[in-house]
Amino acid sequence: MLGLNVAMVSAAATPHPSPVSLGTRLGYAVGSFCTANFSAIPGLLLLYYMTNVLAVPAGLAGVVLFFPKAWDLIINPLVGQWSDRTTSRWGPRRPWLLAGAVVLPVSFALMFIGPPLKGVPAAVFVGVTFLAAATGYALYEVPYKAMPAEMTTDYHERTSLLQWRMIFIAIAVAMSGIAAPAIAGNSVDGYRQMGLIFAAILLTAMLGSFFGTARAPFTGQNQSEGTLRSQLVAARTSRPFMWLLGLSTAQTLAAGVMLAGAPYFAAYTLNDTKATSTLFAALVGPMLVTMPLWVWLARRIDKRGAMILSGVLFTAGAVLAVATPALGSLYAHVAVMVVGIGYAGQQLLQFSMLADVIAHDGALSGERRGGVFTGLWTAAESAVAAFGATIYGAVLALGGFISSDPEHPVTQPDSAYTAVIIGLTVVPALITIAGILMTLKYDLTAGRLAEAGAPEEKAPEAPAPSPALPER
Repeated sequence: MLGLNVAMVSAAATPHPSPVSLGTRLGYAVGSFCTANFSAIPGLLLLYYMTNVLAVPAGLAGVVLFFPKAWDLIINPLVGQWSDRTTSRWGPRRPWLLAGAVVLPVSFALMFIGPPLKGVPAAVFVGVTFLAAATGYALYEVPYKAMPAEMTTDYHERTSLLQWRMIFIAIAVAMSGIAAPAIAGNSVDGYRQMGLIFAAILLTAMLGSFFGTARAPFTGQNQSEGTLRSQLVAARTSRPFMWLLGLSTAQTLAAGVMLAGAPYFAAYTLNDTKATSTLFAALVGPMLVTMPLWVWLARRIDKRGAMILSGVLFTAGAVLAVATPALGSLYAHVAVMVVGIGYAGQQLLQFSMLADVIAHDGALSGERRGGVFTGLWTAAESAVAAFGATIYGAVLALGGFISSDPEHPVTQPDSAYTAVIIGLTVVPALITIAGILMTLKYDLTAGRLAEAGAPEEKAPEAPAPSPALPER
């Protein structure tokens, strides 16, 4: 059951798992209202907002979305190293959660403020505010994602621990995929209102995770003394990390392409702009109910086997959606549900496997370098998620899609309708297949962790008292 207590381990204090409170697990998970909403809303709405509200050409809009996220390739590893080296009464990660809360919500609201600009000037304004928001997000997300590896040393318990986070992600994706488009509508005022509402949600979630993790167990290694360059080299020479980074990048890119294409698919294939919300309900619904199944599968066929299965389901759903023009809206929603089942497994297993990789490196090096690993991870994730919108924008441009604004609607050529479908189905399917092939190369199992000195630990039948754990 999702509510079962997760056994946590303090590697330095006791050989037995030490329980983490439900409040702490929920306190960590609530941060997903920030990470999921910020990942989803720009990917879902920002391209459409620029091309159909601010009259920005599709190709330029896609490029504008990519460059601020490419900044993450620089800032995220730096934030990772800073958090690895931070020493405070709040722990190494939590001060950075507050730093992100100062920058991100304001920048997010400005992205959708609706400036009195059109075309290229509007693209510049959105690009600058998106760059500021990406910086605030890096300050928060990089240390946030490093925290689970420092909460437990148990291989399978990391998957169980992250169940709550995945449930919160599902709720957040539902908010961003259903509520955000409904609030935004197709007007400047609607987008402005949506930006302000979700900026407040981001701020609340970020502060909630800071206070909610105050008593989280900490099993991290000693502070790393190496240079950023040496730590980046260590990350690049970690075979499990590089294959995991590759497969997760492919998965994120495929999801980014589909995310950017959803409003166009609803408007031009289903002829119903409101269908964006129902398509997202079909996508996130499986995430709410299949988490126990994916946890069980990860134990039964190991995490790699479960990850391969999730990729196959994601690909199958995308391919099935090609037939939507012939089979209609209900069929499209069923196909998206298949995608959603696979996507749920991908999300859970990615972060569980990342925690394993960080623990594996810590066991081998004896140093705390999780921030650098998550810095590289989030940099790649952010860049390819934005690149997904760039790819979809390029597919639209190749199909002859004509940009417009609400006051001047246009008739699209037949080639544009074809591009809308191909971009949402065939392109993500091919990318996901590449991710499946890379998953076959990932080989970090519980046995390998044990060999490295980070054994999979089991909870005793009757938990014994353990020494107090340091607070974050």
